[in-house]
Amino acid sequence: MTLLQRTLASVAPLAIAACLAAGPAAAAEKLNVVASFSILGDMASRVGGDRVAVTTLVGPDGDAHVFQPAPADAKRLADADLIVINGLGFEGWLPRLIEAAGIDVPIAVATSGITQIPNEEDDHGGAEPEGHDHDHAAEGEAAHAGHDHDDAEPAGHDHDDAEPAGHDHDHDHAAEGEAAAEEHGHDHGAFDPHGWQNLANGAIYADNIAEGLCAIDNDDCDGFKANAAAYRAEIEALDADIRARVAAVPEARRIVITSHDAFGYFADAYGIKVIAPQGVSTDAEASAADVANLIRQIRETGAKALFVENIADPRLIEQIASETGVVIGGRLYSDALSPPDGPAPTYLAMIRHNAELMFTAMAAE
Repeated sequence: MTLLQRTLASVAPLAIAACLAAGPAAAAEKLNVVASFSILGDMASRVGGDRVAVTTLVGPDGDAHVFQPAPADAKRLADADLIVINGLGFEGWLPRLIEAAGIDVPIAVATSGITQIPNEEDDHGGAEPEGHDHDHAAEGEAAHAGHDHDDAEPAGHDHDDAEPAGHDHDHDHAAEGEAAAEEHGHDHGAFDPHGWQNLANGAIYADNIAEGLCAIDNDDCDGFKANAAAYRAEIEALDADIRARVAAVPEARRIVITSHDAFGYFADAYGIKVIAPQGVSTDAEASAADVANLIRQIRETGAKALFVENIADPRLIEQIASETGVVIGGRLYSDALSPPDGPAPTYLAMIRHNAELMFTAMAAE
């Protein structure tokens, strides 16, 4: 063996070792995405795939309405490459947290471009006098018919080319986040923030997250969009399944009672009447009159689908069950996922679990 051959033979293993050492380090350089609550965290993980490391501020079974950020949360935001929020005033604590963090980090607002429904709370943040209910089957069908992800996107919302109307990833994103989130309190904004409860909106959420990721990592944009498209297909398949199952339920039985008014978008989308003693936020208690009116409605309608929620104190629903004789049909997941070992560890699993419980209760004699 020549001197050159011996030199190459001794150097080659070192070069290979160096390459192997560098590979995992490079692969570990993921985008640091911070999601405001668990449902968005799951969506961001699905859309970002192996290019993102997702941190969630309000975790499984956590109530984002009453969340109190800690100093560590400001640090998480400061370290983020992208922040994903719901908007529509859902994260009322976010402006103060952004101010405390002193940051200017890009923000993806998941609700950009969705068809919003009004917040029907009264001026005090409680339920309407007859119980807070959604009975908009015709509206929901009309909204769905006019919202086809393949053909007719909402005005200004082109998932392949254009940004959602009013959503510029190049401007001051911290200011956008502050504007998107109302101050925490009894005024929760003009629109119901629980947009994810309509699966058609969930598909828009996924596309908005993909756009946010593309804005900070254009090299991987095609991958993010492909992930969002695959995710959207799963969302639309579940949407079709739920519509087929709702059609088999007599209209008079399509009544669901929950703790707080988190299912308005679900009601509008699928032609179900949802009644709740509390309004869109859990931080406002239901009045005695609200509860009395709700009990009267249950007795008059013969509603059988009564549920507690994972983020709400069950005692109010237990009281209603005791006074009406209606059996509680289980636990719905409204504003947060379950832990990984629970029945709703992902967005799709959550919607599927909730729908299954509702259909079972509505079918009960």
